[in-house]
Amino acid sequence: MTTFHADSSITRTFWRYAIPSIAAMVVSGLYQIIDGIFVGHYIGFEGLAGINMAWPAICILGALGVMIGMGTGSVMSIYRGQNKLEKTKVALTTGFWLLVILSLIAIICIVFLAENILHAQGAEGKNFEFAVDYINVLMFGGFFTACATALPMLVRNDESPNVATFLLVVGALINIVLDYLFIGVMGLGLSGAALATLIAQAVVTVLGIHYFFTKRSSIQLTMKEVLFSRNKAKQSLALGSSALVMYMYGSFVVAMHNALMMHYGSATTVGAYAIVGYLFMLYYLLAQGIAEGAQPPISYYFGSQENKKVYQIFKLALKWVTITGIAWVGILNISPEFTTALFTNGDQSLIAETIVGIRYHLFAIFLDGIIVLVTIYFLSVNEGKKAMVISISNIIIQLPFLLILPKWFGIDGVWLAMPISNIALIVCIAPMVWNHLKTQKIIQPMPLAAILQHTNHV
Repeated sequence: MTTFHADSSITRTFWRYAIPSIAAMVVSGLYQIIDGIFVGHYIGFEGLAGINMAWPAICILGALGVMIGMGTGSVMSIYRGQNKLEKTKVALTTGFWLLVILSLIAIICIVFLAENILHAQGAEGKNFEFAVDYINVLMFGGFFTACATALPMLVRNDESPNVATFLLVVGALINIVLDYLFIGVMGLGLSGAALATLIAQAVVTVLGIHYFFTKRSSIQLTMKEVLFSRNKAKQSLALGSSALVMYMYGSFVVAMHNALMMHYGSATTVGAYAIVGYLFMLYYLLAQGIAEGAQPPISYYFGSQENKKVYQIFKLALKWVTITGIAWVGILNISPEFTTALFTNGDQSLIAETIVGIRYHLFAIFLDGIIVLVTIYFLSVNEGKKAMVISISNIIIQLPFLLILPKWFGIDGVWLAMPISNIALIVCIAPMVWNHLKTQKIIQPMPLAAILQHTNHV
């Protein structure tokens, strides 16, 4: 039974999905942020640099989870909008099989390529050792990393956003307790951080899969129904591929920044970049939560051809990713010392470099929220190619800025590359969104007579 009732207000529908999605995304990010807090306090900048250099390798599994979670979730919502329950079930179980197959392939690739990825970023000495320890532990259960990313998205698309949030809260709480035990008490370093994350993700995976076989799920799978469909797999991968590229773009950008920070700065600079990344993540996950919360109703209303409601949901999401982004910039610039202190043990050089990063790297952070919203919007309306174009453009457009600005401005140029490239990208994608809304008749252009009449009244 669908929850998109005809008599429900658009605002109520939007927030019903957005609030649990925001909570879920922010809580999911606590895995990394909590690790960063404990590592920063108990190990210092070398540990922060190590975990940041390990991230591009680990990110491959998270990217697969996002691709399957978003792609399969979109297919599920579209079929639910068309009241096709059996196809919804096949789409879901195909997503399960994709998680198993692709995560195993990814683990093999990471094991063989991890050290090369670290060396390419300039990792050396202690930060290299820390990063290797972190990766090696996580690879023992890399399957759980992909599943713990995808399953809450799939649960949310099964009309259970609160259950999805519950899964992530449970995982985050387990991670907090185990981080303190393994890092603070037992002194296991980054290996302890990785082990804490792995156990938490395993719990989320087991609970998430179990949910779909219970009466709480509208799908209520049985073991006989765990089928694989090649067509559904292609459909899910096509729709989720832009999310994969978007996530891998984040990994690529982190790797390039790490390499440039080591070249123009030091391991302390990379540690500062890790802290700035955690502060960036808090907003980005909130914005992604808003966007992913808008995805189920947008997909549903698009499937049922209620175009006016598609536009209303999109407009609400755009409003809030912009407002929250601007507010976060203000908070960070008013009290940078306070936010930085959460991740340090009093290292003044690390704090000073982090404040520079906040000023230069995060001043246009709200544009990242708009970009992720537009990408997920196109994915939600079955326009995977347009979403892919934006994701690829997001990578390509940063390269010249990362290559040129540091030569002109040194380390400040590295910090400035991302926000300036985002400004350029927004200028390019704004017309694409507007034209799509008009072409699909999601918005109606105001007739010339109405415009003239409105002008005369003014």
